[in-house]
Amino acid sequence: MILPNLLAVLSDLPPLPMWAWLAFFGFIAVMLALDLGVFHRDSHVVSTKEALVWCAVWAGLALAFCVLLQFWRGSESAQQFLAGYLVELCLSVDNVFVFILVFAYFKVPAQWQHRVLFWGILGAVAMRAVFILVGVSVLARFHWVIYIFGAFLIYTGIKMAFSKGAEEEMHPEKNIAVRLFRKIYPVSSSMDGGHFFTRLNGRRIATPLFVVLIVVESTDVIFALDSLPAVLAITRDGFVALTSNIFAILGLRSLYFALSGIMQLFRFLKFGLSLILVFIGVKMLITYFEYHIDTTVSLGVIGGVLLLSVLASVIIKEKPKTVLHGAHK
Repeated sequence: MILPNLLAVLSDLPPLPMWAWLAFFGFIAVMLALDLGVFHRDSHVVSTKEALVWCAVWAGLALAFCVLLQFWRGSESAQQFLAGYLVELCLSVDNVFVFILVFAYFKVPAQWQHRVLFWGILGAVAMRAVFILVGVSVLARFHWVIYIFGAFLIYTGIKMAFSKGAEEEMHPEKNIAVRLFRKIYPVSSSMDGGHFFTRLNGRRIATPLFVVLIVVESTDVIFALDSLPAVLAITRDGFVALTSNIFAILGLRSLYFALSGIMQLFRFLKFGLSLILVFIGVKMLITYFEYHIDTTVSLGVIGGVLLLSVLASVIIKEKPKTVLHGAHK
Protein backbone atom coordinates (compact mmCIF):
# COMPACT_ATOMS: atom_id res chain seq x y z
CA MET A 1 0.00 0.00 0.00
CA ILE A 2 2.84 2.38 0.85
CA LEU A 3 4.82 1.67 -2.34
CA PRO A 4 1.99 2.57 -4.78
CA ASN A 5 1.36 5.81 -2.85
CA LEU A 6 5.05 6.68 -2.99
CA LEU A 7 5.18 5.96 -6.71
CA ALA A 8 2.12 8.18 -7.21
CA VAL A 9 3.89 11.04 -5.44
CA LEU A 10 7.07 10.60 -7.49
CA SER A 11 5.09 10.47 -10.73
CA ASP A 12 3.83 14.01 -10.11
CA LEU A 13 7.36 15.42 -9.83
CA PRO A 14 8.99 17.04 -12.87
CA PRO A 15 11.28 14.62 -14.75
CA LEU A 16 14.78 14.70 -13.32
CA PRO A 17 17.70 12.28 -13.67
CA MET A 18 18.09 9.97 -10.70
CA TRP A 19 21.77 10.91 -10.51
CA ALA A 20 20.78 14.47 -9.60
CA TRP A 21 18.90 13.32 -6.50
CA LEU A 22 21.64 10.86 -5.57
CA ALA A 23 24.39 13.45 -6.08
CA PHE A 24 22.63 16.05 -3.96
CA PHE A 25 21.82 13.78 -1.02
CA GLY A 26 25.25 12.17 -1.28
CA PHE A 27 26.88 15.59 -1.02
CA ILE A 28 24.72 16.50 1.98
CA ALA A 29 25.59 13.20 3.68
CA VAL A 30 29.32 13.85 3.18
CA MET A 31 29.06 17.39 4.59
CA LEU A 32 27.12 16.19 7.65
CA ALA A 33 29.63 13.40 8.24
CA LEU A 34 32.48 15.92 8.09
CA ASP A 35 30.57 18.29 10.38
CA LEU A 36 29.92 15.79 13.17
CA GLY A 37 32.69 13.26 12.64
CA VAL A 38 35.62 15.58 11.94
CA PHE A 39 35.02 19.22 12.84
CA HIS A 40 32.85 18.53 15.91
CA ARG A 41 34.12 15.12 16.98
CA ASP A 42 34.91 16.49 20.44
CA SER A 43 31.96 18.32 22.03
CA HIS A 44 32.86 21.91 22.83
CA VAL A 45 31.34 25.34 23.21
CA VAL A 46 30.91 26.78 19.71
CA SER A 47 32.40 30.27 19.59
CA THR A 48 30.84 33.13 17.64
CA LYS A 49 33.85 33.16 15.28
CA GLU A 50 33.48 29.44 14.53
CA ALA A 51 29.74 29.84 14.02
CA LEU A 52 30.23 32.73 11.59
CA VAL A 53 32.75 30.68 9.60
CA TRP A 54 30.24 27.84 9.28
CA CYS A 55 27.49 30.32 8.35
CA ALA A 56 29.74 31.52 5.54
CA VAL A 57 30.46 27.92 4.47
CA TRP A 58 26.80 26.93 4.22
CA ALA A 59 25.80 30.21 2.57
CA GLY A 60 28.66 29.82 0.10
CA LEU A 61 27.58 26.27 -0.74
CA ALA A 62 24.00 27.45 -1.27
CA LEU A 63 25.13 30.25 -3.61
CA ALA A 64 27.40 27.83 -5.48
CA PHE A 65 24.44 25.48 -5.94
CA CYS A 66 22.39 28.43 -7.19
CA VAL A 67 25.06 29.17 -9.81
CA LEU A 68 25.05 25.50 -10.77
CA LEU A 69 21.29 25.65 -11.30
CA GLN A 70 21.76 28.78 -13.43
CA PHE A 71 23.99 26.91 -15.88
CA TRP A 72 22.18 23.58 -15.64
CA ARG A 73 18.49 24.47 -15.60
CA GLY A 74 18.34 28.19 -16.41
CA SER A 75 17.79 31.49 -14.61
CA GLU A 76 14.19 30.72 -13.59
CA SER A 77 15.21 27.72 -11.48
CA ALA A 78 18.14 29.64 -10.00
CA GLN A 79 15.94 32.58 -9.01
CA GLN A 80 13.32 30.28 -7.53
CA PHE A 81 16.01 28.52 -5.50
CA LEU A 82 17.41 31.82 -4.18
CA ALA A 83 13.94 33.14 -3.27
CA GLY A 84 13.03 29.90 -1.50
CA TYR A 85 16.36 29.85 0.30
CA LEU A 86 15.97 33.43 1.57
CA VAL A 87 12.41 32.88 2.79
CA GLU A 88 13.30 29.65 4.58
CA LEU A 89 16.41 31.23 6.10
CA CYS A 90 14.33 34.05 7.55
CA LEU A 91 11.66 31.68 8.81
CA SER A 92 14.51 29.87 10.55
CA VAL A 93 15.09 32.93 12.73
CA ASP A 94 11.98 31.91 14.68
CA ASN A 95 13.60 28.51 15.19
CA VAL A 96 16.61 30.28 16.69
CA PHE A 97 14.35 31.99 19.24
CA VAL A 98 12.85 28.61 20.14
CA PHE A 99 16.27 26.96 20.49
CA ILE A 100 17.40 29.70 22.87
CA LEU A 101 14.31 29.27 25.04
CA VAL A 102 14.40 25.45 25.02
CA PHE A 103 18.09 25.25 25.96
CA ALA A 104 17.59 27.81 28.70
CA TYR A 105 14.48 26.05 30.05
CA PHE A 106 16.19 22.63 30.24
CA LYS A 107 19.54 24.15 31.29
CA VAL A 108 21.43 22.37 28.50
CA PRO A 109 25.21 22.93 28.84
CA ALA A 110 26.67 24.87 25.91
CA GLN A 111 29.00 22.04 24.88
CA TRP A 112 26.07 19.67 24.22
CA GLN A 113 23.87 22.09 22.28
CA HIS A 114 25.53 21.39 18.93
CA ARG A 115 24.88 17.65 19.34
CA VAL A 116 21.17 18.23 19.95
CA LEU A 117 20.89 20.60 17.00
CA PHE A 118 22.77 18.23 14.69
CA TRP A 119 20.36 15.34 15.23
CA GLY A 120 17.38 17.67 15.44
CA ILE A 121 18.14 19.24 12.09
CA LEU A 122 18.90 15.85 10.55
CA GLY A 123 15.37 14.83 11.48
CA ALA A 124 14.06 18.14 10.13
CA VAL A 125 15.70 17.44 6.75
CA ALA A 126 13.89 14.10 6.53
CA MET A 127 10.54 15.62 7.52
CA ARG A 128 10.86 18.54 5.08
CA ALA A 129 11.69 16.11 2.27
CA VAL A 130 8.46 14.19 2.90
CA PHE A 131 6.34 17.34 3.38
CA ILE A 132 7.60 19.10 0.25
CA LEU A 133 7.40 16.12 -2.08
CA VAL A 134 3.89 15.29 -0.86
CA GLY A 135 2.95 18.99 -1.14
CA VAL A 136 4.13 19.12 -4.76
CA SER A 137 2.08 16.01 -5.51
CA VAL A 138 -1.03 17.42 -3.81
CA LEU A 139 -0.83 20.70 -5.76
CA ALA A 140 -0.34 18.80 -9.01
CA ARG A 141 -3.50 16.78 -8.36
CA PHE A 142 -5.67 19.36 -6.54
CA HIS A 143 -4.91 22.91 -7.70
CA TRP A 144 -7.51 24.44 -5.38
CA VAL A 145 -5.28 23.60 -2.39
CA ILE A 146 -3.12 26.57 -3.41
CA TYR A 147 -5.89 28.93 -2.25
CA ILE A 148 -5.93 27.28 1.17
CA PHE A 149 -2.15 27.67 1.37
CA GLY A 150 -2.42 31.32 0.34
CA ALA A 151 -5.07 32.14 2.94
CA PHE A 152 -3.03 30.31 5.59
CA LEU A 153 0.10 32.33 4.79
CA ILE A 154 -1.80 35.63 4.98
CA TYR A 155 -3.25 34.58 8.34
CA THR A 156 0.20 33.51 9.58
CA GLY A 157 1.81 36.74 8.44
CA ILE A 158 -0.78 38.92 10.20
CA LYS A 159 -0.61 36.78 13.34
CA MET A 160 3.19 36.99 13.37
CA ALA A 161 3.12 40.79 13.12
CA PHE A 162 0.94 41.07 16.22
CA SER A 163 2.42 38.20 18.22
CA LYS A 164 4.00 39.00 21.58
CA GLY A 165 7.07 36.88 20.90
CA ALA A 166 8.19 33.29 21.15
CA GLU A 167 9.23 33.70 24.78
CA GLU A 168 5.60 34.20 25.83
CA GLU A 169 4.22 31.38 23.67
CA MET A 170 6.79 28.67 24.34
CA HIS A 171 5.85 26.13 26.99
CA PRO A 172 8.13 23.06 26.70
CA GLU A 173 6.47 21.35 29.64
CA LYS A 174 3.15 21.33 27.72
CA ASN A 175 4.62 19.83 24.54
CA ILE A 176 2.33 16.95 23.53
CA ALA A 177 5.16 14.83 22.13
CA VAL A 178 7.15 15.19 25.36
CA ARG A 179 4.18 14.34 27.58
CA LEU A 180 3.38 11.27 25.46
CA PHE A 181 7.00 10.11 25.50
CA ARG A 182 7.24 10.45 29.29
CA LYS A 183 4.19 8.20 29.64
CA ILE A 184 5.61 5.37 27.55
CA TYR A 185 9.34 5.61 28.32
CA PRO A 186 11.22 6.35 31.57
CA VAL A 187 13.27 9.56 31.72
CA SER A 188 16.10 10.21 34.17
CA SER A 189 16.08 13.29 36.37
CA SER A 190 19.59 14.42 35.41
CA MET A 191 21.86 14.68 32.39
CA ASP A 192 24.48 12.05 31.57
CA GLY A 193 26.98 14.12 29.63
CA GLY A 194 26.01 14.30 25.97
CA HIS A 195 24.17 10.96 25.95
CA PHE A 196 20.54 10.70 24.89
CA PHE A 197 20.13 7.42 26.78
CA THR A 198 21.72 5.98 29.90
CA ARG A 199 21.34 3.03 32.28
CA LEU A 200 19.98 3.17 35.79
CA ASN A 201 19.97 -0.03 37.89
CA GLY A 202 20.52 -2.03 34.70
CA ARG A 203 17.53 -0.40 33.01
CA ARG A 204 17.87 1.66 29.82
CA ILE A 205 16.24 5.09 30.20
CA ALA A 206 16.22 8.36 28.31
CA THR A 207 18.00 11.45 29.57
CA PRO A 208 16.59 15.00 29.64
CA LEU A 209 18.82 15.71 26.63
CA PHE A 210 16.68 13.34 24.55
CA VAL A 211 13.58 15.18 25.78
CA VAL A 212 15.15 18.40 24.48
CA LEU A 213 15.66 16.66 21.11
CA ILE A 214 11.98 15.71 21.04
CA VAL A 215 11.01 19.35 21.66
CA VAL A 216 13.30 20.53 18.84
CA GLU A 217 11.91 17.94 16.41
CA SER A 218 8.26 18.50 17.27
CA THR A 219 8.49 22.29 17.03
CA ASP A 220 10.04 21.94 13.57
CA VAL A 221 6.86 20.20 12.43
CA ILE A 222 4.99 23.39 13.38
CA PHE A 223 7.47 25.61 11.54
CA ALA A 224 7.20 23.34 8.49
CA LEU A 225 3.52 24.30 8.23
CA ASP A 226 4.68 27.83 7.38
CA SER A 227 7.65 26.98 5.18
CA LEU A 228 5.84 24.37 3.07
CA PRO A 229 3.20 26.68 1.52
CA ALA A 230 5.74 29.52 1.35
CA VAL A 231 8.24 27.61 -0.79
CA LEU A 232 5.50 26.01 -2.92
CA ALA A 233 4.21 29.50 -3.70
CA ILE A 234 7.64 30.30 -5.12
CA THR A 235 8.18 27.07 -7.08
CA ARG A 236 6.33 23.85 -7.89
CA ASP A 237 9.60 22.19 -8.84
CA GLY A 238 10.12 19.58 -6.13
CA PHE A 239 13.89 19.50 -6.63
CA VAL A 240 14.28 23.29 -6.33
CA ALA A 241 11.86 23.51 -3.39
CA LEU A 242 13.55 20.70 -1.49
CA THR A 243 17.15 21.78 -2.10
CA SER A 244 16.47 25.41 -1.12
CA ASN A 245 14.81 24.25 2.10
CA ILE A 246 17.57 21.80 3.00
CA PHE A 247 20.39 24.29 2.40
CA ALA A 248 18.65 26.80 4.68
CA ILE A 249 18.02 24.19 7.39
CA LEU A 250 21.61 22.93 7.33
CA GLY A 251 22.86 26.43 8.08
CA LEU A 252 20.46 26.76 11.00
CA ARG A 253 22.83 25.38 13.67
CA SER A 254 25.55 27.89 12.77
CA LEU A 255 22.93 30.63 12.61
CA TYR A 256 21.86 29.79 16.15
CA PHE A 257 25.37 30.01 17.61
CA ALA A 258 26.13 33.17 15.62
CA LEU A 259 22.94 35.06 16.50
CA SER A 260 21.94 33.73 19.93
CA GLY A 261 23.66 36.64 21.65
CA ILE A 262 22.54 39.43 19.32
CA MET A 263 18.97 38.49 18.41
CA GLN A 264 17.73 41.81 19.80
CA LEU A 265 19.44 43.59 16.89
CA PHE A 266 16.91 42.10 14.48
CA ARG A 267 13.71 43.13 16.23
CA PHE A 268 12.13 44.47 12.99
CA LEU A 269 12.85 41.27 11.06
CA LYS A 270 9.60 39.79 12.37
CA PHE A 271 7.57 42.52 10.66
CA GLY A 272 9.53 42.12 7.43
CA LEU A 273 8.91 38.40 7.44
CA SER A 274 5.21 39.00 8.17
CA LEU A 275 4.98 41.25 5.11
CA ILE A 276 6.75 38.63 2.98
CA LEU A 277 4.35 35.88 4.08
CA VAL A 278 1.35 38.09 3.26
CA PHE A 279 2.87 38.93 -0.13
CA ILE A 280 3.42 35.25 -0.93
CA GLY A 281 -0.10 34.41 0.24
CA VAL A 282 -1.58 37.09 -2.03
CA LYS A 283 0.59 35.78 -4.86
CA MET A 284 -1.02 32.36 -4.45
CA LEU A 285 -4.58 33.69 -4.22
CA ILE A 286 -4.41 35.90 -7.33
CA THR A 287 -3.64 32.87 -9.48
CA TYR A 288 -7.42 32.38 -9.38
CA PHE A 289 -7.63 35.38 -11.75
CA GLU A 290 -4.85 33.84 -13.90
CA TYR A 291 -2.45 36.58 -12.82
CA HIS A 292 1.09 35.43 -12.06
CA ILE A 293 3.84 37.49 -10.44
CA ASP A 294 7.18 36.92 -12.12
CA THR A 295 9.88 35.18 -10.07
CA THR A 296 12.26 38.11 -10.60
CA VAL A 297 9.70 40.48 -9.07
CA SER A 298 9.11 38.10 -6.15
CA LEU A 299 12.84 37.83 -5.51
CA GLY A 300 13.16 41.62 -5.59
CA VAL A 301 10.30 42.06 -3.10
CA ILE A 302 11.67 39.40 -0.73
CA GLY A 303 15.22 40.72 -0.86
CA GLY A 304 14.12 44.36 -0.55
CA VAL A 305 11.86 43.77 2.44
CA LEU A 306 14.53 41.75 4.24
CA LEU A 307 17.17 44.41 3.60
CA LEU A 308 14.90 47.21 4.83
CA SER A 309 13.88 45.31 7.96
CA VAL A 310 17.52 44.57 8.88
CA LEU A 311 18.58 48.17 8.18
CA ALA A 312 15.68 49.47 10.27
CA SER A 313 16.75 47.18 13.12
CA VAL A 314 20.29 48.57 12.99
CA ILE A 315 19.50 52.25 12.37
CA ILE A 316 16.46 52.74 14.63
CA LYS A 317 17.68 52.40 18.17
CA GLU A 318 15.43 50.86 20.80
CA LYS A 319 14.21 53.42 23.30
CA PRO A 320 15.64 52.85 26.77
CA LYS A 321 13.10 51.82 29.35
CA THR A 322 12.21 54.67 31.67
CA VAL A 323 12.70 54.14 35.36
CA LEU A 324 10.38 55.92 37.76
CA HIS A 325 12.38 57.34 40.64
CA GLY A 326 10.84 57.49 44.05
CA ALA A 327 8.33 54.77 43.29
CA HIS A 328 7.26 52.74 46.30
CA LYS A 329 6.68 49.02 46.16
